[in-house]
Amino acid sequence: MQAAENVRRADLLERATLVLNRSWQPVHVTTVRRALCSVYRGSARIICPETLATFDFVDWIEQPALPGAATIRTPGVQVVVPEVILLCRYNRLPRHEAPFTRQNLFLRDDYTCQYCGKRATASLLSVDHVQPKSRGGSTNWENCVLACVGCNARKADLTPREAGLRLRRAPERPRWTPFLNLRPSQRMESWSKFTPGRRRRKNDY
Repeated sequence: MQAAENVRRADLLERATLVLNRSWQPVHVTTVRRALCSVYRGSARIICPETLATFDFVDWIEQPALPGAATIRTPGVQVVVPEVILLCRYNRLPRHEAPFTRQNLFLRDDYTCQYCGKRATASLLSVDHVQPKSRGGSTNWENCVLACVGCNARKADLTPREAGLRLRRAPERPRWTPFLNLRPSQRMESWSKFTPGRRRRKNDY
């Protein structure tokens, strides 16, 4: 029983927490573990998504857990897992592009074949060059998509039109967001309150 509780606690500590700058703008996503450490040190405060009230560490651990809320239990205290924290001093916004990497491409295309729409694990998907490399196609955001084994074999060194395939959407360079390196399933519903007018679009991640 204790071993199972330790595993659960470890999993919760690695869950994602949205980080806002001092102006309440999303700038980063961190782990619950790091978020709690920042709040404990006084460099951040926890936001209650329901009320938008902010709490320091002492006040937060005294808050009663709402029904269904995820909590971390220790021998002396029960802590509600924070979903959003507010930095006390940092007030800038990141200004950089999402780097083109294999992992980021999987995130952009949401582990989905861009020809047939099949979702699969990374081992069953490959990176396809829309304009084949043998014909001068580049390795970049605008020319690479995920393809399942079947579609990749069918396309081979052909263009999509030649292979009788059609892209579900044109590949684009995604803009940077705080949700970089997160799959859609890892994002919290409460985060939408802090991204006004934003719903996840196909070229955001």
